[in-house]
Amino acid sequence: MPRHRLLTEFGMGTSLRRQDYTEAARRALQDALWHNSINLAELFGFPKEAMQIDVEIGVQQPEAVDVGALACVFPYGTPVITVVRGGLDVPRADGGKPTVIANAAISVHFDMERTR
Repeated sequence: MPRHRLLTEFGMGTSLRRQDYTEAARRALQDALWHNSINLAELFGFPKEAMQIDVEIGVQQPEAVDVGALACVFPYGTPVITVVRGGLDVPRADGGKPTVIANAAISVHFDMERTR
């Protein structure tokens, strides 16, 4: 059965003082998820567990993100999380650790046939 994308959401998250890339990424995911209450699974008659979720996170230091810690953000579905170079590290005027900004894109897919 072909895979079809039905939804894409975007979010942004920050770590203001600790330079915690995982926390900024988690906040970006929550920002994207908490902006909607779309019940796609129910709309198409699928169980929520059937959702296939592609996640792309952008941060300046992708290797500093604990991908395993991000999967728990999703209450259902099967997330596949990819972290790439992106986002921003904003220098602080006081010389402290930079503010970390993460961006997230979440796409939800289902295996389904098209009808005409």
